[in-house]
Amino acid sequence: MDAIWLDGAEWLAVLRIGLGLWWLESWRHKDKKAWFERGTGIAWAADVAAKHRWTAVRSGFDVMVAPRPRTMAYVVVYAELAVGLGLVAGFLTPVALAGGLLLNVLYFTLMIHDWAEQGQNAMMALISVVALFAMSWQVWSLDDAIGWFR
Repeated sequence: MDAIWLDGAEWLAVLRIGLGLWWLESWRHKDKKAWFERGTGIAWAADVAAKHRWTAVRSGFDVMVAPRPRTMAYVVVYAELAVGLGLVAGFLTPVALAGGLLLNVLYFTLMIHDWAEQGQNAMMALISVVALFAMSWQVWSLDDAIGWFR
């Protein structure tokens, strides 16, 4: 593969790190007080799920999320932080990429009828797939330094 300035593996690491920074920004800009104390994030998702056309989404939300809104708020917010840190540092990178992809797919599923919200998640999911299958942790990562996932 020919590339300008960096080699192919290094450009994939740039893509992975950029995706990690995107996740960190998603975590940073959240109003944690609103999410944790007032439950705004899960309340919004509950409203969307309650109106969802797919029974599986409504019932899945009612079974998994609705009974534990405070816990799920922490799961969502700190999953974004964990994914971002994992991708930037290149630590447990395949796990972070798969976890981020799962968050994107869950959001896609919840918001399937609101395409105005899907652009960012589509790009993040695409980058996750490329970074995962191209093994973007081969350079500039703790995984590479430790010798994991070779």
